[in-house]
Amino acid sequence: MKSSDNFAEIPGDIEVAQRLKGINSCAVILCAGLGLRTGLGYNKMFYRSGETDVITKTLTAFDESLVSSLVIACASGEEEEIKKRTAVLSKPAIICFGGQTRTDSVRSALKAVPVDAEIVAIHDGARPFVTPSLINRSLYAAAEFGGAVAAVPSVDTIRIYQDAKLISSPLKADTINIQTPQTFRRSEIVSAYSRISGSYDDDAAVYIKAGFSPVLIMGEYKNKKITTKEDLMSLSDNYKIGTGFDVHRFTTSRKLVLGGVEIPFDKGLLGHSDADVLTHAIMDALLSAAGLPDIGVLFPDTNPAYEGISSMKLLASVKETIIAAGYEVQSISGVIMAEKPKMAPIIPKIRQSLANLLEIETEAVNISATTTEKLGIIGNEQGIASSAVALLKKTI
Repeated sequence: MKSSDNFAEIPGDIEVAQRLKGINSCAVILCAGLGLRTGLGYNKMFYRSGETDVITKTLTAFDESLVSSLVIACASGEEEEIKKRTAVLSKPAIICFGGQTRTDSVRSALKAVPVDAEIVAIHDGARPFVTPSLINRSLYAAAEFGGAVAAVPSVDTIRIYQDAKLISSPLKADTINIQTPQTFRRSEIVSAYSRISGSYDDDAAVYIKAGFSPVLIMGEYKNKKITTKEDLMSLSDNYKIGTGFDVHRFTTSRKLVLGGVEIPFDKGLLGHSDADVLTHAIMDALLSAAGLPDIGVLFPDTNPAYEGISSMKLLASVKETIIAAGYEVQSISGVIMAEKPKMAPIIPKIRQSLANLLEIETEAVNISATTTEKLGIIGNEQGIASSAVALLKKTI
């Protein structure tokens, strides 16, 4: 039997919402831990990336779910910071103090749960990627079966060691990764925590030891817990970074244009358009950040409409495509690689040209120039190359 065969079947969103209609529920959010493994030196709940932080992202998911109210267990001295974040929620939120262990924090939070709450969802505040859909499915399962634990089938091979000796090698298909929320009928989880002493890794362990049997529901692989410093890097999905590169050969029959600025020189660059190599790299960086096809696909050199066209017109088109995809340009950085001509005197004009077209501050455009120390086609003065990096912000 596959591990996935053990999961309870949950209906679609509409049926879930109908089942939960009229049922009061409360979400217990645990955020009293120190999070030492992140190496931050402060509670990881307040780690900020872009316009959000860990606990705000978690609270927002629950505020957008069908849960009726929230109880947040925090560390002493951090209640004012939590209050700032709960003030913008649409649902009532109670703040209480956690304990020395996760189990202690849950015991404390359960005492603060409103008496009319029939269902309690317990969630690690350090799981900010939870979705309202998973929360709602968890509430549904608790209403139907008494207790529900979110989990996903393991994708890694598991080995169990003790005293440096291999004890067992369970099959991957027989193992699961437990997540939160873990959701229960209030009467049952309160009873379990009042009767079972000791400290436990999760609520299901307490619930099971008290004689109850929760069902498993399919969690979400992205619903991971922020544990290490590397995990923090994935917090914000509002910003996207892309890279681009282009190179064009010199020709004597054209003007040299870079970043929309004509540069006095005895050679230009060969290409189907005006061969503005810097602007081409920037366009590809923007498209890469947005997950869109590159300029070779959007503006093929087989299309006569683009023959000799100004690359700034193409950049304007790319900007509109980026906006339509739900992004706005935050900043760009480009590097021009050329032995000649010298770029330093013209760089301020290039920055201004690009900033004007992209409608961003000049300070958000950085252009630099370098040589390749006489190496390769650039060093042999056969052409110019450019690389670029773009930062986009998601707007929808």
